Amino acid sequence: MKNILITGGTGFVSRYAANYYVKKGYRVYTLNRNTKVQPEGTTLIQADRHVPGDVLRQYHFDLVLDVTAYNASDVDILFDALGSFEDYVLISSSAVYPDSAPQPFTEDTPTGENKFWGNYGIDKSEAEKALLSRVPKAYILRPPYLYGPMNNLYREAFVFDCALSDRKFYLPGDGQMKLQFFHVEDLCRFTDIVLEEKPDRHIFNVGDKEAVSVLEWVTMCYQIAGRKPEFVRVTEAVEQREYFSFYDYEYYLDVREQERLMPVTKPLREGLAESLEWYLAHPDGVRKKPLMQFIDANLKSAALSNGKPR
Repeated sequence: MKNILITGGTGFVSRYAANYYVKKGYRVYTLNRNTKVQPEGTTLIQADRHVPGDVLRQYHFDLVLDVTAYNASDVDILFDALGSFEDYVLISSSAVYPDSAPQPFTEDTPTGENKFWGNYGIDKSEAEKALLSRVPKAYILRPPYLYGPMNNLYREAFVFDCALSDRKFYLPGDGQMKLQFFHVEDLCRFTDIVLEEKPDRHIFNVGDKEAVSVLEWVTMCYQIAGRKPEFVRVTEAVEQREYFSFYDYEYYLDVREQERLMPVTKPLREGLAESLEWYLAHPDGVRKKPLMQFIDANLKSAALSNGKPR
């Protein structure tokens, strides 16, 4: 039986990963402060990762899955606190790529400041560098927008709420901005594949091969919820994040290196259906933002259409 340490364990990706590995029959340890309900079947190591003390010294882990490292200090502190381990995988972010770089971003695109992600992307890049300096054989995964069951961010859940409330949907512009997603189960699957195959490459972009337009994504969410969307096209000079789940920023990851190892990913419609099923069972599991309130207070004058933006 493999021993796996997952940092966190109570948020979206780390909780899903904990459940995933419990179902595989592994002995799963979570590292967190014990302020939230723990994943079923896991063993809690209660500590703040920023001041872990000696609580990890007694353990040997086959895998350290680091989901909650946001800067170089996070990596250094955890590494210094560990006893022994075999493999280390860091869940990083596509935010490490600068918005000024040519797209699609490849793993060899130099990292740098991205005006949409700010310090978050810079700090993630520094975390990557710190890890590879301490654990040269570690693996780093850079996903785009993650989705799926247990997603506590108000993304697909916002669209589901609009659909189930029979609301018109306020669409950014013509709705042709592309979004690239990756299902959280595929993230776990790819982690398994990397650890089994041990490729020479240690940094991977991960994501669905095909991006989807905002119009297509919203329509799909409505259809999964059993509704047909009616759109309101937003052309006012309004910050997009005030009324929509994503920044006004379109980017693409080149995921050919991932595809060589894992050519098939979960279809988006299937993954969104899983998201809705989970959300209906856990309506309080999402950190909701006042997007509808902003729409009702500020965007009622937007031009209407009958099912299509105009």
